[in-house]
Amino acid sequence: MRQLILIRYGEIYLKGLNRPYFMHALVERVKQAVRPFGGKVWLHDARIFVSDMTDMDACMTAVSKVFGVHSLCPAIEMEKADFNAVCEKAAEMMQGLTGTFKVDSRRSDKRYPMTSPEINMEAGGYILHHTQGLTVDIHHPQHVMNIEIRDNAYLYVKVIEAVGGMPVGTGGKATLLLSGGIDSPVAGYMIGKRGVEISAVHFHSYPYTSERAKEKVITLAKQLSEYCCGIRLYVVPFTEPQLTIHEKCPEEYGTLIMRRFMMRVAARIAGKEGARALVTGESIGQVASQTIEALCCTDAVAGMPVFRPLIGNDKIEIIRIAEKIGTYETSCLPYEDCCTVFTPRHPATHPKLDHVEKAESCLDIEGLVNACVEGAELLEV
Repeated sequence: MRQLILIRYGEIYLKGLNRPYFMHALVERVKQAVRPFGGKVWLHDARIFVSDMTDMDACMTAVSKVFGVHSLCPAIEMEKADFNAVCEKAAEMMQGLTGTFKVDSRRSDKRYPMTSPEINMEAGGYILHHTQGLTVDIHHPQHVMNIEIRDNAYLYVKVIEAVGGMPVGTGGKATLLLSGGIDSPVAGYMIGKRGVEISAVHFHSYPYTSERAKEKVITLAKQLSEYCCGIRLYVVPFTEPQLTIHEKCPEEYGTLIMRRFMMRVAARIAGKEGARALVTGESIGQVASQTIEALCCTDAVAGMPVFRPLIGNDKIEIIRIAEKIGTYETSCLPYEDCCTVFTPRHPATHPKLDHVEKAESCLDIEGLVNACVEGAELLEV
């Protein structure tokens, strides 16, 4: 008999002949998550198991953040041959609980001498007669004793919801434009959940943005990396382009031209990373640079797809996700990012692309972009 973590996955079941590829990726991501705790990980009979971890609670927290994991359970593994021992252990695990319960069994070993309904009935009766404060309700129970009969018997009561999605790396690579705000970390989380491996680019305009603002973004990248299995973060020096745009371009187009430069630089870095798309935290109409016309102007220079997972979300919905994934409080720290530098009083909200191109034609675009890319600092988070 031993204690272990039983891990279940969801969407991977639908992958047909490609399922082994996704399962291998998920097992590798789980191994990466439990490595600090010395856990042993293996796949058997449509379940992933973790045993021999030094800190079970911390290990479960780490596993619950692995994209592709649907749920996990602290479970007891024991010999299945002695059904009386299984019932005794089930009753022991239910001690101290009150309210209603049922037994839910799964029997993948069809040679086992009892059917699932028989296991439910016998184990349920034993629990009922050997515990206090519990009654049976098979339709809407407050507690469920799960018994899985596989190569061994696996018993668990508590089911912990995990993040779901697909294993990181199975959906390709993309580069996230990571600011210090609320939205972009959530966008990175959402696209990472679809199995996309994330690198990130942050634009830092020292001394107009402080070193504390930079540290804030590094912290956000670390928090995001707990879900995304590590992130390569590029910190781009952006002071010169912003000053040049502010001095030479019409004020109403300042923010939009700045965003176009960000897209150019991020696309160049994405190419170095082997990424095939950019990711931003924009949603329609949230600020002046996020109208449909403005987004079309910024996308025109990207040269690759731009994914916006939050495009239809309002701020309250985005905040809820940020709170759930643990980035909200960090995003709210009062250290401004470069997007707040030289903000125009009356920004263009319905710009025309030819007008924007004419407004930036006075700039040495290639020279400024090259300087940003060459000066970028790479941090392994």
